[in-house]
Formats: sequence, structure tokens, C-alpha cells
Amino acid sequence: MAKSSHAWKFFRAGGVDQVVLAEAADLVNLHTLDQKLWVALACPVKGVELDPRSLKLLDLDGDGRLRPPEILAAIAWLEDVLKDVADLFKPSDEVPLASISSETAAGRDILAGAKLILKNLGKPDAKSITLADVSSTEQIFTATKLNGDGIVPPESADDEDTAKVVADIMAVMGSVPDRSAKPGIDQPRVDAFFEQARVYAEWADKGAAVAPVRTLGEATGAAAEALDAVRAKVNDYFARCRLASFDARAAVALNPSETELAALSARVLTGESEEVARLPLARIEAGRALPLGDGVNPAWMARVGNFARLTVAPVLGGARTSLTERDWETITGALAAYETWLLAKPVTELAKLEGVRIIALAKGDARARVTELVTRDAAVATESNQIDAVEKLIRCRRDFVKLLKNFVNFAEFYGKRKAIFQVGTLYLDARSCDLCLLVDDAGRHGLLASLSQAYLAYCECVRRTDKEKRSIVAAFTGGDTDNLMVGRNGVFYDRQGGDWDATITKIIENPISIRQAFWSPYKRFIRLIEEQVAKRAKAADEARSTKAAVAATEVAGGGDKKPEDEAKAAPAKEAPPLVEAPKEEKEKGIDVGTIAAIGVAVGGIAAFFSSILATFFGLGLWMPLGILGLLLAISGPSMLVAWLKLRQRNIGPLLDANGWAVNALARINIPFGAALTGVAALPAGASRSLVDPFAEKKRPWKLYVFLIVVALLGAAWFFGKLDSYMPEKAKATTVFHRTPTPPSPTPSESK
Repeated sequence: MAKSSHAWKFFRAGGVDQVVLAEAADLVNLHTLDQKLWVALACPVKGVELDPRSLKLLDLDGDGRLRPPEILAAIAWLEDVLKDVADLFKPSDEVPLASISSETAAGRDILAGAKLILKNLGKPDAKSITLADVSSTEQIFTATKLNGDGIVPPESADDEDTAKVVADIMAVMGSVPDRSAKPGIDQPRVDAFFEQARVYAEWADKGAAVAPVRTLGEATGAAAEALDAVRAKVNDYFARCRLASFDARAAVALNPSETELAALSARVLTGESEEVARLPLARIEAGRALPLGDGVNPAWMARVGNFARLTVAPVLGGARTSLTERDWETITGALAAYETWLLAKPVTELAKLEGVRIIALAKGDARARVTELVTRDAAVATESNQIDAVEKLIRCRRDFVKLLKNFVNFAEFYGKRKAIFQVGTLYLDARSCDLCLLVDDAGRHGLLASLSQAYLAYCECVRRTDKEKRSIVAAFTGGDTDNLMVGRNGVFYDRQGGDWDATITKIIENPISIRQAFWSPYKRFIRLIEEQVAKRAKAADEARSTKAAVAATEVAGGGDKKPEDEAKAAPAKEAPPLVEAPKEEKEKGIDVGTIAAIGVAVGGIAAFFSSILATFFGLGLWMPLGILGLLLAISGPSMLVAWLKLRQRNIGPLLDANGWAVNALARINIPFGAALTGVAALPAGASRSLVDPFAEKKRPWKLYVFLIVVALLGAAWFFGKLDSYMPEKAKATTVFHRTPTPPSPTPSESK
């Protein structure tokens, strides 16, 4: 980083010293600030509450992420095009033309572009340009013929003839939309079209210039087409006749057999039937001429008739009823040059246009006129291409400082608690969670986000109206976790005010507060007792149900059972004891040993609690500290763990999991965490009625407390802890005839 004499100011937030960005000098000298002091070093252009278009214009390499070099490049550019970068600290979607610098080349280009936009919008006298003015290039260039993109629609032409040429090019080569969304053509399409037209015209000129090619003049094309329609079938006919001349026996085989004709007789035939068309063109005989009328295969009659009229008569000089093989060779020879030229026809995309139109376009000045139109359109590109630059300037005026306060520092997060990565508020379990981030993959996100030491709830959010879905993660930093579980539903409000149905799909548990950690051991103990009681009650209920079912079965089916069935169904009897118990003990059900064992157990428990009470009351005036020590012994470990984790709670892993590169340990301490989660509370000045018609029946808690106090005082008196406050006759040592314990000797007395 370059050295600078600029005096930086810092503020403390999240346990991190963060630079203050409050004036133009802070921006101008930002390139001298050590990047180790930046809170973030990269952020994605999507998934944040800042216009993606603004971030995209700043993303110079188009990789979907912003980094310090791109931020610094934007500042340098803004310093070049604005007279005073202090304007950036007054966010607005409007830029006065007077604030754009005319002393730099970049500033002059942007100023010219802004004026061109306003002129095209019909506001040439406007003193400022707004984001709405540049929001649609279609609107900007709808009323202008030339917009600098090098694409010209037919409407851009100065005359109707040129517009028709542009339309022809679009019909053949396709179109491309210009800045106003109108279909048009660019120079590559113009060049490709006229190159194909030139090749076509040269081919057409070659055919017209050589006399032998068009032996029949304008009728040559029709004659060649009629010839081509029957060529294969006529060649087949004369080949068969030559074979019949070679061997008379071949004539029978080369004509249709009776079997083939019989097969045709069973079908419904027409003059165009494929089965008939496959038969020879005429009856095969050695040296026989081809008939051109009667005797021709019915499926070929029409084509042979066209051939006789359009080709045979013009070439041979008159109508003929038959055609010899020599006549056939004469005809094909007369049209051979034309057919050779026709085969050389270039393959182009101009078939949609008539040949005369193609030749006219190739030989006229159409190419020069269209090229000149495209050139004139491209000539205004310098001004027109400044549209993006003008839009970037307006968006920077509105969003750039906000971006810096979520990138270079986290002032938006620690100040207004509305950072660009906070996408909305989740309402669930009588709480509102402001720290909500978008998530693409909850499983992958949770691997890193768990290091934030925050209590996280991943939610699937759905809008029923448009069936849109999104996933978020919400940090719970207040309240408790008793009623948070997978499957609970809430409502998520995005930053635009849209409401979504939210359902918890995954939870990462961490302490929320020290208060919650204090009560957690007792809650776990009570929950354990409830689970054990429920488990034993369920087991007992199942046992009773099983016995009842067995008894009902025996009662219902006992009279119908046969002795042998009862013997099979009866369970195996237990083996008799080696020594049978006396009859009296059988009737008692519980032996003396069991009673003795129960007595010993009860005595042990009583002795245990007596020793605890004795120790507790032995503390005397220190009993409150004993209570406190007991509570700390139970809750202390969980509170210590919670305190350690809450000290480590930070926003970094949450953002890093979303593609950020957080450069500091941005903590979420307990006071700030409490501000990020709102817990339900009655509003100030509200009144509340304590009468609940559905409240549970009240218990005599005062009596219970009184009895407990009396029991504690009685125990204290019994153990002689109150003898110093009692008269002689009321002391426990007197009542129970105990020898008072002598006081411990003082050090002086022991000497």
C-alpha cells in the first residue's frame, strides 16, 4: 500500500477496529489503507440486498465477485468523472449534469452520453439525469434512427428502396435486435448477402453469355426440366430393348409376368399407383421405339406427355408419336450444355428471392447504400456506448457508499443492523430474528457456519402465490431454545416486504445466553425425570393391557376349550422350589428379609439427608453462601461453556459460507446479539388483566412455603443450631437430655 499523510479515523465494533468512511478524502485515500484493516476482501454480486445490476457494473472481470482492486478502480473512475466525490455521501438515483466533470476525457464522454439520452427521450433541457432515464435502452432509442450499435432496422433507412433492400437481407440472412429491440442487420450480414448475390449473378451471366447453353432460348429451362423428369425411366426402357435384341428370350423376362399382373388385379389401382409406376415405361420389344402416347405406362403418361410437348417437339422440329433411341441421344445431346451449366448453380441462401431480384441487387448500388447506412449508425457509437457508463455513474451515486460500509467496514451491520447480507426478518416462537442470510445448500453451508458459535436455524421459505422457494439461515441470539425444533413454522419477511411461509429444516445448537445456560441443567434433569416416568408408566400400562387381553381371551374361550387344547395352550409351569416355603410365608407375599432390606435402605436415605441437613445448618449465617455454592456447582459448568462460546460468536463463518471473504473476527457479543433478536414483550403503557378464566386451579403455595419454613426451623432446633437463641427449657439439649458440645478452645487457651 502506498503511504499517505491522510489521518484515518477508526471506530470499535464487534471487537474490531474499523475505518470510518465519512468524507471525500477517505475515499480518495482508500488505496493507501492497508487491506489488512478492511473487514472484507471479497463479496458475491448475488444473494445480497443491493441491486445486482449495480454490482455487475463494478465487477470488471465478470467472475461474480467483487474484490479490493475493483473497488479501488471504481473510486479512481469516479474521481475522474465527478467534480467532487463527496456527492457520493448524498445517495440519490439522480445525477446533476453540472456535477459531471468536463475537464477529463471520461467526464466529457459521459456528459455527452447523458445529453444524448435526454435528447432522445425528448428532454434536451433537463438539468439532471435519473436512473429511470437510463433503465431501458429500448425507450432511449425508440425515436431515433441511428443509435450507435452498428445494427440498422428497415426504419433507419432514408428511402423506401434502401429499406426494401434491408428487408430482403433480413429475409435471407436473418436479423439481430438493436438497442431499441427492433430487428435489423449488421455489416457481416450485409457482406454475406451481397457476396452470395455476386456469385449468383456471375453464374447467371455465364449461362446467358454462351449461346450453346440455351439452345431453345427461354424455353430451354422448361425443356430440360421435362427431360429430367423422365430421364431415368427412358434410359431403362431403351436398355431393356437392347437386351431383348441381344436375346429374344429376354423380352419375356423383361416384361411384366402374368403373376405380377394378377397380383395387381386384386388391388384398387389409380393412374399414380406406385406398383404400376414400377413397371416398364412401355412394352419391351427388340428395336422398338418408345411410344409417346398410346401404349405408355399409365403412371407415366402425364410426364411423358410434357416431355413430348416441351422437349421432343422443340428439339426435333415437330410433334412425334414415338421416339427412337437415336432421337433420344439427339435430345440429351442438345440439352447437355444447359444441364452442365445448371449443375454448376452455386448453393446459396438466396432461394427466397427471385433470380431477377438477386441479379439486380448484385449489379446495382444497393450494397453501397446499405453499407453507408450501417457506417453512419456506427459513427455515433462513442456517444451511444456511454449509456452503460452513465448508468454506472448514477448507480454509484446511489449504492457505492452503502457497498463500502458493508465491505471496507461493517458500519451498516453494527449501526443500523441492516447490512446488505441481511435478507429479511424471521418471526418464529415469539421472536423476530434480523440476522437472516440466503443459503443455496444448507448441508454444505452448515459445515462452515457452525464455527460461528451461534444458534442457527435453517428454514425452507415458500410463497404460495407464485410457488417460489428460497432457503435461509437465521441466527437466534435471544430467548431460549425450549420450543425450537425441526418442523416448526413461522413467517419470513424479505427486505421488500414480501411474506414467506418458513419451516425449520435443520438446527445447529449453541448457547443463546448465560441465563439460558444457568437453567439448562435443571431443565435437563426435569426432562430426564419426565422421560423415565413416562417410560415406566408406558411399560406398566402395556403390562396391564397384556394381562387384560389374556384374561379376556380366557374368559371368552374358556368354555369351548377341550382339555387337550388347554394343555397345549397352558404355559410351562415353573419348576417347584427345592424347599417349599411354609404356608404362612406364602400367604404373606413379602418375607422378613425383604422388609429388613427396605428398612435398611430407608434408614440409609434418611441418614444421608440428615447429614446433608446437618452440614447445611452447620453453616449458620453462611447458609446463603452455601445455597449459592450449590447452585454454582450445578449450573457453573454449563454457564462457563456458554460464556466461552458467546465470546467466540462471530459473523465471519456465516458470510464465508456464502462466498464472502471476511477479513476480521467480527464478533456478536451478548448486547449486540440481544439487538439482533427481538423477544416478545408488552408495549409500553399497555394494561393487562390477570384474570384468566381458563387458569389452572390455584394451589396453596403460601401454606407450602410456611410448612417448609417450619420444617427447616424444626430441623435446625432439633440439631441444636438454635440453642443459643432459646431459653434453657426450650433448648434441644435440655429437651432431649443431650450433653452440650463444648466449644472449641481458642489458641490462647490451648497454650
